[in-house]
Amino acid sequence: MKLLKNIAKTIFIGHLAALGACTDNFENYNDNKNSFPEELQDIDFMKQKIPFKVIQRGIIYQTNVDGTNWQYQIMQNLVADMFSGYFHDMVGSFNNQNSSYNLNTGWCAAQWDYTYAQVMPSVLTAEQLTADAEFAAFNAVAKIIKVAAMHRVTDYYGPIVYSSFGQATPASQTQKEVYQCFFDDLNYAITTLHAHIEAGGANTFADTDIMMPEGKRTYAQWIKFANSLRLRLGMRVSNVDKSMAQTQVTAALSDKGGVLESYDETIGEYGVANPLGGVANWWEVYMNASMESFLNGYEDPRMSKYYKPADGGGDVGVPYLFDITGTYKGIRQGTNLTNDNRYQMHSWTTVTPETNIIVMSAAEIWFLRAEAALRGYISTNTAQYYYEKGIETSFNQWGVSGYDAYIASEKQPREYKDAFLTEFNAQPRTTISPKYNASGTQEEQLEQIITQKWLAIYPEGCEAWAEQRRTGYPQIFQVAVNNSGGAISTDEMIRRVPFPQGYKESDPTLYNSLLQQLGGSDNGGTRLWWDASQNNF
Repeated sequence: MKLLKNIAKTIFIGHLAALGACTDNFENYNDNKNSFPEELQDIDFMKQKIPFKVIQRGIIYQTNVDGTNWQYQIMQNLVADMFSGYFHDMVGSFNNQNSSYNLNTGWCAAQWDYTYAQVMPSVLTAEQLTADAEFAAFNAVAKIIKVAAMHRVTDYYGPIVYSSFGQATPASQTQKEVYQCFFDDLNYAITTLHAHIEAGGANTFADTDIMMPEGKRTYAQWIKFANSLRLRLGMRVSNVDKSMAQTQVTAALSDKGGVLESYDETIGEYGVANPLGGVANWWEVYMNASMESFLNGYEDPRMSKYYKPADGGGDVGVPYLFDITGTYKGIRQGTNLTNDNRYQMHSWTTVTPETNIIVMSAAEIWFLRAEAALRGYISTNTAQYYYEKGIETSFNQWGVSGYDAYIASEKQPREYKDAFLTEFNAQPRTTISPKYNASGTQEEQLEQIITQKWLAIYPEGCEAWAEQRRTGYPQIFQVAVNNSGGAISTDEMIRRVPFPQGYKESDPTLYNSLLQQLGGSDNGGTRLWWDASQNNF
């Protein structure tokens, strides 16, 4: 308890209530409906399993109880989901804030305040409860989940407190140092789980596992997830540290445990209400204009799986320039139309609260392998082979046909035409097609790989935004109106979100340390460590 109170005092001042709910000693959980008597807590590792409910549900944020949709909305949907080019909220009162780069500091702090403030203390609890050798497999799973959650946090902000989290005097670390810690934790987890399996250890986590699909709740599947995370993060650093990237990619793809490959291996949060669907029920998760341009241009069979056709025809207070009824119609980011909900009849997501939450898909892993082949990290097959496997796996995941025609298609993204104001019209920024151009330059081939990966990993906006920043692809539309006051370049787009601004007063020592390690201004225009501004092959 003393350790956890120190966390609250030194790391998350102002969030004591949230921390207390998540990090008090395990006996406090006996007050809820899932409680069990103290004498039963040592049976079937019940004590060790308690924190895993919070930390598994905290990756795509929906922790403690269902119904935290508003928290998800401000921490992800109005940030990464929009900046990645997937979605836009048509509510007029939002249009002059993040949408137009006038960053709402409360929204931008939410990833830190919720994922960081709730998941990490619970991870510490899990690690403490599983520190003994007999619980090593649980400890390994805790580390995998920690990396899965915390790379989303550092990829929002840059430097964070990681290794010394929970210590009396926590120290921030550069993003490069944090990434090395990620790789160390994943290496430990993979090695530990292999040892557990080889020793004939029981499948002790299966009844607590909500992240693996039914029939795959095994430690072997957790090894696949860990290797896939290692591959994801290894490619993330490829433009700034080729040696680190090569080492991690090789380790991930050479491990006997393998990586995700089949469409039915999707890592998620099963049996948990989907917060994106919860926000969609408020009529606030609409198709982004960039998705309209690519999906319509490619006549992509997944379009109807991702979005619903526009209703059109309804009275929205202003006249339409053309009928959008039955079309797939998106919204341009940065319209800056305040107190104006004219886009409310446009296409919105098909995601509902009952839709399975996607943390990582096998399709993503095939595209990561395609990029690894393009960069010369692996030579087992060509980049084109992995690229086409990625598209095929995505089509199978979403249950659509037309794969053969799609990979032969030379269709291109379409012009975006706003349904109300021609000043928001935009020409596509690229002419690439689904058909792989094996004779193209490395840059041209990379653009195809990342664009198709972006389409395949929908609706996971955090990963999509990170990859768009790292590579510059896909070439999504720039904001129509930029209200950042020069802090964020319209051409270069937003690169990160600011640290919680309350730290300037509550913990200036920590804030100044984070800022120094960031190496730039605490605004949306400063690039993160892995964001090199160009692709270095």
